Amino acid sequence: MNRVAIWTVLSCIILSGCVSPQDKFFKKLPPGVWRGVLIIDEPEVQAMQDDEEVSYKVDRQGELPFNFEVVYDTEDDFHIEIINGDERIVVDDIIYGLDRATAKDTLIANFPVYDTYIRAIYEDNMIEGDWFVNYKDGYSIPFKAYHGQDHRFTTTKVEPVTDLSGQWATTFDIDTEDSYPAIAEFKQDGNRLSGTFKTETGDYRYLDGTIQANKLYLSTFDGAHAFLFLGKVLEDGSITGIFKSGKHYVSNWAAVRDATATLPDMTTLTTATTADPISFAFKNSDGNLVSLEDDRYDDKVKIIDIMGTWCPNCKDASDYLKGIVKDYDIEVIALAYERYDEAQSLAQIKRYEAKAQLPWPVLYGGSYRKSEASKTFPQIDKIMSYPTLIVLDRDNRISKIYTGFNGPATSEYTAFDQSFRQHLTSLINQ
Repeated sequence: MNRVAIWTVLSCIILSGCVSPQDKFFKKLPPGVWRGVLIIDEPEVQAMQDDEEVSYKVDRQGELPFNFEVVYDTEDDFHIEIINGDERIVVDDIIYGLDRATAKDTLIANFPVYDTYIRAIYEDNMIEGDWFVNYKDGYSIPFKAYHGQDHRFTTTKVEPVTDLSGQWATTFDIDTEDSYPAIAEFKQDGNRLSGTFKTETGDYRYLDGTIQANKLYLSTFDGAHAFLFLGKVLEDGSITGIFKSGKHYVSNWAAVRDATATLPDMTTLTTATTADPISFAFKNSDGNLVSLEDDRYDDKVKIIDIMGTWCPNCKDASDYLKGIVKDYDIEVIALAYERYDEAQSLAQIKRYEAKAQLPWPVLYGGSYRKSEASKTFPQIDKIMSYPTLIVLDRDNRISKIYTGFNGPATSEYTAFDQSFRQHLTSLINQ
């Protein structure tokens, strides 16, 4: 039985066990703020390069915390808002009721855009269950949540040794062949710490956490990714730390304060290999071929959005492009590179289109592997990031390629918007 079928059966089981609000066994999740925790339970990694023994209480416990709020829309219906710094992610695809198999009140919070979900039992102001990732076989992470707790990592308030606010030149996967540069952007207010890490091909979105003495803790959970950053401020003012993604990936990182640090221009990372116009035809979510030669795209400036439905940075780019199409007479075509076979990918794309409310078609491009995606575009040297935005002129020739996306969590977002709009204005007026 495939994962979609399993999910359908699971939903039916839970729905059949749900009871009406008038049933005496019906219970509601208490409204207000909750503290959620993913138990990633990785062994400690010796990533610190000083002479002192380094240990983190949070790290040893393997906890990746985040906050969310239960908000009631009516007396009986509620949604959840996941809180990461300045970001709130609305989760309204929720099944809740009595599971007759366990005689427990059960919650399923579904993230259809990313094809993941949380299934958990509610009892005594606590939720306990797992976060499931459908596109990874057998992948789940234990999940707990506690009502009325508004802290993220700790309620402790130890005076920080410094103010980390500002920009930091960062290196991940130090001393390995996979080493890559980044820029950390931190904002500190007392013990509160927030920010993000920018890389050549995107950012780690909204991070929220704390600094206690010389230890820093940051995390985010958005339904697709679960990131945990731990660090220590050394005597020379630099930072060394570890980064965990989900329950398997672990790397090290180090940073030094540098207000002038830069990354390569995102328009130089992927280049056109020919002046020939781009031409393609791919299936939309209904299985029908859509071509650049269709009348809809004739004599129009176009943006080709190379993306995946599983990619939060791609969702950020899609949200941004919805504003662009309102302001410019252009067309957007998204090509989704997915983790499933064609039939299952087309079904996932249809769910994504509906949930994201996109005014343009999302076509199935093929496998999510960037090497495979690159083969569909012989006019460019490589696809190295999701998303990649290819701007075409009226004759379908490449005007500019943007690798990655500086999302709203970064300081580059406004500057990118201004530059992107200037280029579109110039291209339309040619």
